[in-house]
Amino acid sequence: MTKIVGFRSAIIAMALILGGCDSAAPKPDRGKEASRVPLPVMVVPVRFEEGSRTRTFAATIRPSIESDLGFRISGKVARRLVRTGDFVRSGQPLLTLDTNDLRLQREQAEAEVKAAQSNLIQAEADEGRATDLQSKGWMANAALQKAHATAEEARSRLVRAQRALDLAGHALDYATLEADADGVITATPIEPGQVISAGQAAIRLARLSELEAVVALPESYVERAGRASAALSLWSLPGKSYEVRLRELSFAADLATRTFAARFVIPGADDKVRIGISATLTLRERDERRLARLPLTAVYNHGRGAAVFVVGDGGELRERPVTIERYEDRSVLVTSGVSDGETVVALGVEKLDPALTVRPISTLSLSSAGK
Repeated sequence: MTKIVGFRSAIIAMALILGGCDSAAPKPDRGKEASRVPLPVMVVPVRFEEGSRTRTFAATIRPSIESDLGFRISGKVARRLVRTGDFVRSGQPLLTLDTNDLRLQREQAEAEVKAAQSNLIQAEADEGRATDLQSKGWMANAALQKAHATAEEARSRLVRAQRALDLAGHALDYATLEADADGVITATPIEPGQVISAGQAAIRLARLSELEAVVALPESYVERAGRASAALSLWSLPGKSYEVRLRELSFAADLATRTFAARFVIPGADDKVRIGISATLTLRERDERRLARLPLTAVYNHGRGAAVFVVGDGGELRERPVTIERYEDRSVLVTSGVSDGETVVALGVEKLDPALTVRPISTLSLSSAGK
């Protein structure tokens, strides 16, 4: 029993000695070995180009001129000849009034003209006889002056009767409401049988000669809208773009939305551009400075400002601070810190260290490998 205990003690002592020797032996630096192995990273090239700022806004297509047409006289609507959505030509009848009273008024005016003409004939005859008698000394000057006044009054009465006849004729013409331009009917608030007053809106007509896009611009774009180039794309036809120009910008902001109403004319509008449809207005501002567009994932900040990793020819990493102009949805625009043609790491920059050696992989090579 004593021999067994001694044997076990000897084995334990030998294991401790061997363990100590093994721990004393130098171990390889795995961190250094890992740093020598090129780490694959995705990279993108730096390309500087003319800077531009793009902003999109929701727009609605509206006519430049949309008028509420009404009768110039009062009356009862007899017929409505158009419906909402109808295309009309200039001079085409739209609504008519009941003309019974208007015809009676014209007949009355015609009778007044005939009476005035008869009265004038009699007055001029009396004037002629009075003039002849006065020249022979058989009539006093006062009687001659009275004949002249009666004839002059008859002439004025005839003029008034003729003007009244013209007005009655115009009123009869006004009983038919006609389109004042080519366009489309967008509203018909009046129905047959209604009695309307002069000037009351009866038909809404939108002219198709010029359409425009109406947008609400924020305060920051009020001054830029006139300088920026604008393009329009329809939601129903996203593949086609129309050049537009600013026609009108509201001077005052909307009290509820704090935005400014802007109207952009569409000179090249075709049949696809219809009133009331939705569209997207794109404003593009040019910048004289040259900017490089990099992915958002390429930029990091460890408390010393924005920086990127530039990959050298041998795969070494160089930390490079950059100056950022602005951030966008998926990219960042850089004005300085990198040079055109350099390669920067696009992904995983938070896990990298300048001591590492990397093997650059471009997006093009990845897509080729996928095929």
